[in-house]
Amino acid sequence: MNIQSLLHSSHTPFRTHEPIFLSQSLILSKKSPLSLASPKSFPSSLLPPSLRTIKSRSRLVTPSISPSQELFDNVLSENDANTASDSFCDEEEKEEEMKMEISSREGLENQSIWYQIKEIVKFTAPATGLWICGPLMSLIDTAVIGQGSSLELAALGPGTVLCDNMSYVFMFLSISTSNMVATSLAKQDKNEVQHQLSVLVFIGLTCGFLMILFTKFFAASVLAAFAGSNNLHIVPAANTYVQIRGLAWPAILIGWVAQSASLGMKDSLGPLKALIVASAINGIGDIFLCRFLDYGIAGAAWATMVSQVVAAYMMIDSLNKKGYNAYAISIPSPSDLMTIFGLAAPVFVMMMSKVAFYSLLVYFATSMGTLSLAAHQVMIQAFMTCSVWGEPLSQTAQSFMPELMYGTKRSLVKARMLMKSLTIIGTILGLMLGIVGTSVPWLFPKIFTPDQQVIQEMHKVLVPFFMALAVTPCILSFEGTLLAGRDLKYLSLSTGGCFSLGAVVLLIVSSRGYGLLGCWCTLLGFQWARFFLTLQRLLSPNGIFSLKIQASLNYTS
Repeated sequence: MNIQSLLHSSHTPFRTHEPIFLSQSLILSKKSPLSLASPKSFPSSLLPPSLRTIKSRSRLVTPSISPSQELFDNVLSENDANTASDSFCDEEEKEEEMKMEISSREGLENQSIWYQIKEIVKFTAPATGLWICGPLMSLIDTAVIGQGSSLELAALGPGTVLCDNMSYVFMFLSISTSNMVATSLAKQDKNEVQHQLSVLVFIGLTCGFLMILFTKFFAASVLAAFAGSNNLHIVPAANTYVQIRGLAWPAILIGWVAQSASLGMKDSLGPLKALIVASAINGIGDIFLCRFLDYGIAGAAWATMVSQVVAAYMMIDSLNKKGYNAYAISIPSPSDLMTIFGLAAPVFVMMMSKVAFYSLLVYFATSMGTLSLAAHQVMIQAFMTCSVWGEPLSQTAQSFMPELMYGTKRSLVKARMLMKSLTIIGTILGLMLGIVGTSVPWLFPKIFTPDQQVIQEMHKVLVPFFMALAVTPCILSFEGTLLAGRDLKYLSLSTGGCFSLGAVVLLIVSSRGYGLLGCWCTLLGFQWARFFLTLQRLLSPNGIFSLKIQASLNYTS
């Protein structure tokens, strides 16, 4: 039977919309269970009497509307057979695609940790310079002053404690800025970021001016109490250094806010440019003022102060180029203060515990005499300069973890993978820093001082110096992860406990005359205690990763 005879055997008027409707419904229902049903089970009463054409996927079939059901059954059977065949092919294609997708995912899993390591290195390489520049400035001061006077070198001990270590008291401002900015950006709220910056700049400016007043009226008394009655001869030189550097306090704290905001935005290159310029100014200024103009410790202080002001200005300018107004100032509301206090108070306790412990080290070294204090000054500055190489790992965790924990792309699997990457890098970096950091004062001690007695005291502490330095990058990466997860109560309590125990041990070591070696062995215990406590917390079932699963479920529900 050909198409022409089929058309002539029909007496029903041709309606174009009915075949089109049926053809579209059949095409759309290809993948439905109805398309796989037996043709004889299809109720013919549902079909319109004027059926003319059935358009399959590959061709057009025009049946005759006749009493015979055989033609319809044959046509529908052929259509369903083609449909079933197409569906089977589609299923095979889907299975192949799923296999390819699974294999590609497995490849990504195998490569993801190395990919993360590459991304971490890209971020931390510039960020390392940010953390090195501060201690590097004090180390440059130490090297330049040490070439001229052992007394002024000893005076740098309490002087840098009051300047550098006291600045760590305000590290809560930096950590709060980075945490709040990273979390707000993870939630894609730029207006909130601008508001937070304005509030934090106001707090930084206020704290900076308060520190100028503190330095002006109380620095000499604090230095005298710190140096002790046997070392009052170093107080005038130390006070000169502190008074000059104290003029930069507002710039230092505002610069920290701007720097931390940029890091929270995952930009480490902009602040690095500012600190490279600052370090160059400090180094050139030290050499010119101290070696050529013979200003001594005062010249070193002026060079450092000017470099810190320049660095703050350049970091603010870098932040402004990102579309934010870093010069805007807002008085914080009670709710703002409570939010900042909730972050700052535990961080303040943690940082104060570290600062107090390092200050106690200098205090007990001071009681051992000028030579021991000079040797400790060199070694502790070398330790600080090397240990800050691990700070970018902490900053990486604080910048990237909030997005994986709180953001729209949160993924605890990726967060754990990031933690593994940070641990691998921290272990490798710690060994490298331990080897390099120990080799310099061991093989080239005259870079810091020509005094042979001071060099002998330095060499006594090389072993605990190496062991304490090697574990520091892992400690910082663990602490940064806990900070990003806002497990602040545990951090403050654990670090405070380490400080309390360390202070007791230092008191015993000093009273029994173990000398500088005893102090550095105590520092070694302090570092390893922090390492085990933070690692245990991260691996604990009650750690931040387990708690975040529940938080994510609550958030999505």
